[in-house]
Amino acid sequence: MRLLSAPRFVFTLLCAVAAIALAPRVEAMGTAKIDPWVLDQLVLEPSGESEFLIVLAEQADLSGAAALPTKLAKGRYVFETLRATAARTQAALLDELARARVVHRPFWIANFVWAKGDATVIASIAGRPDVARIAANPRVAEAGPDLGQAHEWNFAPEAIEWNITKVDAPQVWALGYTGQGAVVAGQDTGYQWDHPALQAKYRGWNGSTADHAYNWHDAIHSGGGGCGANATAPCDDSQHGTHTMGTMVGDDDAGNQIGMAPGARWIGCRNMDQGNGTPATYAECYQWFVAPTDLNNLNPDPARAPDVINNSWSCPDSEGCTDPNVLLTFVENVRAAGIVTVHSAGNSGSSCSTVSTPAAIYDASFTVGSTTSTDAASGFSSRGPVTVDGSNRMKPDIAAPGDGIRSSVPGGGYAGGWSGTSMAGPHVAGLVALLISADPALAGNVDRIEQIIRASAFHPTAASQVCGGVDTNVFPNNTFGSGRIDALTMIQSYILFRDGFEGGTTLNWSLTLP
Repeated sequence: MRLLSAPRFVFTLLCAVAAIALAPRVEAMGTAKIDPWVLDQLVLEPSGESEFLIVLAEQADLSGAAALPTKLAKGRYVFETLRATAARTQAALLDELARARVVHRPFWIANFVWAKGDATVIASIAGRPDVARIAANPRVAEAGPDLGQAHEWNFAPEAIEWNITKVDAPQVWALGYTGQGAVVAGQDTGYQWDHPALQAKYRGWNGSTADHAYNWHDAIHSGGGGCGANATAPCDDSQHGTHTMGTMVGDDDAGNQIGMAPGARWIGCRNMDQGNGTPATYAECYQWFVAPTDLNNLNPDPARAPDVINNSWSCPDSEGCTDPNVLLTFVENVRAAGIVTVHSAGNSGSSCSTVSTPAAIYDASFTVGSTTSTDAASGFSSRGPVTVDGSNRMKPDIAAPGDGIRSSVPGGGYAGGWSGTSMAGPHVAGLVALLISADPALAGNVDRIEQIIRASAFHPTAASQVCGGVDTNVFPNNTFGSGRIDALTMIQSYILFRDGFEGGTTLNWSLTLP
């Protein structure tokens, strides 16, 4: 619900009533722990209840994961540590919620519990010393595409798409690296798993039958549009997810070569109900990716975790995500498990400091801006530095084509003209798969993967714009990050200078490569 739909004076009055009603119950501890959005909803919802996240004070220490040698070792350590911390610290809280007959659901990807309750429940929980805060669980929106642009529907084959050629992916395929052995993932509006460009790449397809266990999860438990809720097979209730997955891996072997890594396998999670999600649905997908489960959400297995996750969505303040760090722990924990988390920068450009929404703002996110066919920065692409959390962090980290992209859409067809950083992010997720196919030992080493991609990026010549004191023609910067991705330079450079990467050496990337 958008709060601005009510006249301002009415809204102010309602908030005052809510505060008065709640005050006697929380006067002992104050409302500092409670997000104002949670209190607002008590009045705005006819039920007098609000959805919220109960964030516990103790969070798992995952620092030991960095020293582990393999992705599987990191994944198992993170999974076991997170789950053990949640089991040990949530028991008393869950018992109280059960006794009060409060609808709730525990999570371990970060130590929190989703719940829905009235003012009495909220006041009681806020008074617990083991609870750090009660956070909002508002609706969120996709990062793109720019829906103001017309989309060109085209079912005819167009061979290798311009954006894939632009970043030299076909030359990497010719070297024998197509993403084979890598697993890419997406959390989005869902996916048409049997689309001609996607079916053969789906990890749940063996060539004759489909097995969706450990390969698909639906975090939408009510609503769901045409897919309904709790879909047991991949389904896209919009078009957005299918389009992004096509850019990662799509190829129908009939002329539509739309994907960066056609040799990779993919898995997916639906985190939005017709384009709208909540921190809880995002958390559920993040959690599932760390340790995918069967279709009953049982028997989690970190050995089946993906190498990279594409996240073409944003959580804007205008939709109620007033806490910029609401998703921070989720992303940091996924990264600790050895999974690269690619996030679209957002479509609020071209002014400075418009990278302003979770999860693009985080240091743990590999954030992607958008470029055009001429290597200019897309006008809509959000720029850094990040100021919303006071960090002044440089963002985006990297850039990729995201202007006028043709890819797969539900119904078995294709659509062009899609523009947004949502279209740029999947290129980078596919690029990670290409790199891992060249050296499988890189899987799980998020820092090194990101370093290699940054170091090999192309530096466009751009119109001058100074954001955060850095001009666009000085790299890295707050428009392109380290530059526009270049798959061939990345692979050739890595193969030539592998020892330098392994030793952490700063390399001279001005060399002319064969």
